[in-house]
Amino acid sequence: MSDEILTAVDGGVATIRLNRPDRRNALNTAVLSGLRTLFDRLDDDHAVRVVVVRGEGKAFCSGMDLQEMKQQQAATADPESLVTVVLRRIEASRHPTIAMVQGDAFAGGCELALHCDLRIAADAARFCMPLAKIGLVVPFLLGQKLLEIIGPAHTRHMLLTGLPVTSRRAYEIGLVHEVVASADLEATTYALARTIAQNAPLSLAGMKAVIQRAMSARDGIEHGDLDPMIARARKSADAREGVRAMLEKRPPEFRGE
Repeated sequence: MSDEILTAVDGGVATIRLNRPDRRNALNTAVLSGLRTLFDRLDDDHAVRVVVVRGEGKAFCSGMDLQEMKQQQAATADPESLVTVVLRRIEASRHPTIAMVQGDAFAGGCELALHCDLRIAADAARFCMPLAKIGLVVPFLLGQKLLEIIGPAHTRHMLLTGLPVTSRRAYEIGLVHEVVASADLEATTYALARTIAQNAPLSLAGMKAVIQRAMSARDGIEHGDLDPMIARARKSADAREGVRAMLEKRPPEFRGE
């Protein structure tokens, strides 16, 4: 396992820590593969009752690694081929999951938090889906998760503006469950994790199974006609320009092609 993603278990609480602070914990292939492997392993560990997902440094997770995305775009590969699979795997975890969001949770980082069962945010945290600013369209299954959590009105605002949402506003729209001072975030998160861990393991697994079954109807929604539109945007000149502009810290010049 790469040292870019770390794990520890204490008192029934497993902690998964994104450990790329110099890259604002951006999701590259190694991190995504590591997350999938860890959740597979933790699901088989009956000493674990709860999983906390957190990031090292100032950011929770800045989304996909743009340097790797740029390389994949040049190779005409799909830079998002793994992220949806991994996030859905996290959502399907047998254990309750808590996102401890101390800083920015942008794009895939926002979705990572959303695919956890519960979210505790520091007052300095921000949430953002800036895909339109780099010429991308949200994958259908990830757009579904936004709609499920915050509803269509707030989803429209986040996706169409691409602007960040403060943690307080995130609480108001139902994106997070609690907002606390940064100094209190770790204590609050692990107090919640221990509260859950004290409950009956079969009840916890059963509750998650009931919720997942109740939500399973969404998987039957046809979106085959939308996928080519999403792929077209992902492979467009605008998407390549958006990534370049973000890396070069300049406004993009979009041409609709």
